[in-house]
Amino acid sequence: MTQPDNSTAYLAADGFIEPLREELGDVSEEHGRLLIAPGAPRAAAWAQNIWLEPMRLPAPSIGQAAKALRAIQRNWALYDFAHHRRAALIVGELPKVSAKPLAFGTVPPAAPLGSWTLIDPQTVLASARCTSPFPNGECRFVEDKSGPPSRAYLKLWEALTLGGVMPQPGERCVDLGASPGGWTWVLAKLGASVLAVDKAPLDPSVAAMPGVEWRKASAFGLTPPEIGPVDWLFSDVICYPERLFELVERWRASGLARRIVCTIKFQGETDHVTARRFAGLPGSRLRHLFHNKHELCWSSF
Repeated sequence: MTQPDNSTAYLAADGFIEPLREELGDVSEEHGRLLIAPGAPRAAAWAQNIWLEPMRLPAPSIGQAAKALRAIQRNWALYDFAHHRRAALIVGELPKVSAKPLAFGTVPPAAPLGSWTLIDPQTVLASARCTSPFPNGECRFVEDKSGPPSRAYLKLWEALTLGGVMPQPGERCVDLGASPGGWTWVLAKLGASVLAVDKAPLDPSVAAMPGVEWRKASAFGLTPPEIGPVDWLFSDVICYPERLFELVERWRASGLARRIVCTIKFQGETDHVTARRFAGLPGSRLRHLFHNKHELCWSSF
C-alpha cells in the first residue's frame, strides 16, 4: 500500500471539471472528473467531494482489491470512470452501502464513507476520509413533484441540509429574486414568515401559502433599513457575481441579517476573483452543490 506524497484528490461535479482545474491551478493527475493536486487538502469550492487521504492499493485480482478496501473500513462508494466491469465485480465483493434519497429535514448519514476508483485495471485509488457523507458528493432527495413551482427548491434543501440549520417557525426571512417561488415555498413549508421580493409575481399556489408576502420590487432597489431585521436573507437572483457581492456587503454592513444564503451565478467564464472574495468573508462557506449548475452557493450561518 502506498500513498501519494502529500497529495489530495478533488472530485469535480459532472460537467464542471474546468472550473475546478482553474481553481486548483496545479493539478498533477486527472482520472476522469477526479483531479489530484499536491499538498494538504485546501478549500476548493468546485469540488463536489474531496478525498482527504488518497492512497494507491495494488489490485492484482478482484478478491485482493476488495480485501484491501475491507481491511481499511466497511463503507465505500465507487467513483466509476473506467474499467467498469472490473470495478462492478469489486463492488460485488464489498458490503452494500445504501444510497437511498434523503427525506428533507432528516440528518445526513453519519457513518464514515470512503471513496475509491480504478485508475488502471490493477490499481485502486482510495480514500477512507472524504468531505461529503454522500456517495461522490451527490446529495439526492426524495423529491416533491407537486408542491414547488420549480426545481430550484432542491438547491435550498441541499444548502440547509449541509449547513445543519433550518429556518424555524415564526422566523423572518427575505427571499430576493423570489419568482416563481421555489425557495419561498421551502421557507413557508418550514413555518417561517417570508417576504418575497421580485418584479415578477409568485406562482399563485406559493403566494397563497400562510406567512408569505410578495413585494413587487428589485432585489437591488430595496435597502436593508427598508426591510428591517431578518433572521435569514436568501438570494437566488440572476445577476453578475460582483453585483451580488456588493449586495451581500451592504447587508453585512447593516447588521440586519443574522444568516445569509445566496447563489452566485456565472455568465460565460467563471469569475474566480469574485468567488475568492466571497470565500474570504468571515464565517462563510462557498461550495458547488450537487443541484447547482454553473453557480456556487455562498452561505454565512
